[in-house]
Amino acid sequence: MHAVDLIQKKRDGGRLSRTELEFLVKGYVGGEIPDYQMAAWLMAVFFRGMDAEEIADLTLIMAHSGDTLDLSGIQGIKVDKHSTGGVADTTTLVVAPLVASLGVPVAKMSGRGLGHTGGTVDKLESIPGFQVELSPQQFITQVNTIGLSLVGQTGQLAPADKLLYALRDVTATVESIPLIASSIMSKKIAAGADGFVLDVKAGKGAFMKTEEEAVELAKTMVQIGRLAKRETVALVTDMNQPLGRAVGNALEVKEAILTLRGQGPARLTELCLELAAEMLLLANAVQSRSEARRLLEESLQSGKALHKFKELIEAQGGQADVADDLSLLPQAAHTTEAAAPAAGYVQAIDPLIIGISAMELGAGREHKDSVIDLAVGIELKAEIGDYVEAGMPLATIYANDPHKLREAAGKALQAFQIGDGKPALKPTIYRKITAEQL
Repeated sequence: MHAVDLIQKKRDGGRLSRTELEFLVKGYVGGEIPDYQMAAWLMAVFFRGMDAEEIADLTLIMAHSGDTLDLSGIQGIKVDKHSTGGVADTTTLVVAPLVASLGVPVAKMSGRGLGHTGGTVDKLESIPGFQVELSPQQFITQVNTIGLSLVGQTGQLAPADKLLYALRDVTATVESIPLIASSIMSKKIAAGADGFVLDVKAGKGAFMKTEEEAVELAKTMVQIGRLAKRETVALVTDMNQPLGRAVGNALEVKEAILTLRGQGPARLTELCLELAAEMLLLANAVQSRSEARRLLEESLQSGKALHKFKELIEAQGGQADVADDLSLLPQAAHTTEAAAPAAGYVQAIDPLIIGISAMELGAGREHKDSVIDLAVGIELKAEIGDYVEAGMPLATIYANDPHKLREAAGKALQAFQIGDGKPALKPTIYRKITAEQL
């Protein structure tokens, strides 16, 4: 078998067998197939695509290219939740303790942020003392003890994906749905969960810019789940405006705590409740959606979910008092307001501009080795549909570098469109995709 023959086969629209895909992936990981040949194959996939079985085969090959987690030592059905990334998306920090508070085990590995999308691990590290690295045995023991653990991904989890993603990044082959779907699902499968709830974002602040693209990606990932014998459901959700109001690591932890107190933004709270309901249903913990919603809302109102979050922080070495005293989180030295230039209704808030502004303040990484400032970011003071007077604050900017403060405020202001008449509001959730619909 020769790499050049497989490149030609895909270039000409053929499908590769599992054996052929294994030859390519293992050869590349092992250093026997050079970058230039793998890049040529990636470009062939970009233009020719892959069928459902090819994508599933590629996913499973990548999932088993390194370490895999065996979660069989954890009692119950383990359901993982994944978001394709957005702005002010702090759902994991709310959903994980919310679901765990109702007796469903949550054993979750999360990544770091890159670019304008935040990473759960970075957010957790803004909690003083919080340890994001646990051994597999510590990880499993903690889930069996308190029902919840949130840690960073190990370096040996799906290493083939790491290598292929780096190559895609420099060969203009990132925007391929088969390659995106197999990248995401290979890491999820390697992490050992029994089922997955996927939050696939669509809009200006998302990787998939249109609802149609997001639906195609969601269907592809649900199909992978089905072929890999993992229960999978996807929600296609709106990212044409920031999901919550906080953008930045400590700011998003603060917002997550407020949401767990029942005081969070409406859109963020609603999506968290829906994602959590899907997790309870996949775990067979409830009989119906209405039962799931009732139990979840009760957990928020009673403080049960917040208590589970405090248990998580304490178990992983963090200062659990942050849940009661938000001033214990990292604080920026400088703040300023971005004020409305005129009166009117907020027509739009561009999430990409907000996300990039926060990244430039230091809340995100422009490059993989960028150092994050956990305290900085942007807090929105208005949402789409709100009426504002001239001079009212639209956003608060938090910075440690005073030179970045005014620049960020000016850029954040560009994200807001103000006009006459109250605009029609987009739904937070566009649609749900299940295996039965494929």
